[in-house]
Parts: sequence; structure tokens; C-alpha cells
Amino acid sequence: MTTDSNPLNLFADWFDQASREIPDANAMTLATATPDGKPSARIVLLKSFDDRGFVFYTNYNSAKGKQLAVNPFAALVFFWQKLDRQVRIEGKGERVSAEESDEYFRSRPVGSQIGAHASPQSEIIPDRTFIEERYRGLEEKYAATSIPRPAQWGGYRVVPQTIEFWQGRANRLHDRIVYRRDKDGTWTQERLAP
Repeated sequence: MTTDSNPLNLFADWFDQASREIPDANAMTLATATPDGKPSARIVLLKSFDDRGFVFYTNYNSAKGKQLAVNPFAALVFFWQKLDRQVRIEGKGERVSAEESDEYFRSRPVGSQIGAHASPQSEIIPDRTFIEERYRGLEEKYAATSIPRPAQWGGYRVVPQTIEFWQGRANRLHDRIVYRRDKDGTWTQERLAP
């Protein structure tokens, strides 16, 4: 496996290849923990990344939003089976700026913008009709105007402390390279046994 002193550069190379070859290469497992320490995981979509971290968007009042508010530590996993590659990321989740959330919200399709207003994500609802009626009402409300970003909706950035790259190899002698961020912001790279 060819490595780089900065794991974000290596991730960019792997993500670029995965994006060309795999549908929904930006799908990642996000793991958080409940207040009593129980793990909770789901698939979310990576919307951007840079040296600051990995960004996804959600309702702040969703289960994941509430969990990150109490315990900000999170883990991400990308698995690209066709390439026999996996990337694991662990770090602290923090909200992106309101400006960044506004910019991304404006880039979304109108239906997704309305959906962000319509859904009280992770709350119990009486039936499917409830959400469909809310959606239709908001569709009418915003028919002739731009749709503002809901206050309870926005982005999180997972600021990585560790990033592990796994490349499948014959005889289960896989390559595993882990990067750990030092206190000064530099990265230490180590090889792990498969």
C-alpha cells in the first residue's frame, strides 16, 4: 500500500477512486453512543472533507444529534467491497458553522429542503399520512419563496484523531496502516498486524 504523511491526502486518493467505481461511495457508517454508553450506528452520507474533518448533515434533534450533544465522540467507517478497502475514522463530532450549513442547505433539491422541515426526525409519529400531510402543507407554504434552513438542521464535522486504512490481501495478510494525530497536529503513522 502506498502511503502519505498526511492521511487526508491518502483518503482523498482512495475516495476519488471509489467514487469513480462504486455507487454511493460516500455512504459511511456513523457510530455514536447513547448517554448510558450503548453504541448506536447508522448509515449517513459524507458531503465534504478537508484537513479539518469529515462532514455530514442531519437534524440536530435526531437520535445521533442528541447523542453527539451528550458525548461528542464518534466513529466513521467506509467499506468499498469492490476495491477490497475499508477506512475507519475516530474523532470528535462538532457542529459546522451556520454559514456552512446554510450554503449546503441551499444546494439541496427543493424536495429535500422541504423534507428537512417536514420531518421531526427520530420522533414517533402516528402514521405515514402524518408526514405526507406535513410535507404537502410545507410544499404549498414555500411554493413561491425560497426555503430557509430549519434551525434544528445542519452539519457535523468529525475531527479525526485516528484514521485507519485497510487493504485486503491474499491469505488474509491484509495491509493495515493507522495514523494518529499528535498534540501538535502532526500525524504518526504505524503498521498494524492484519
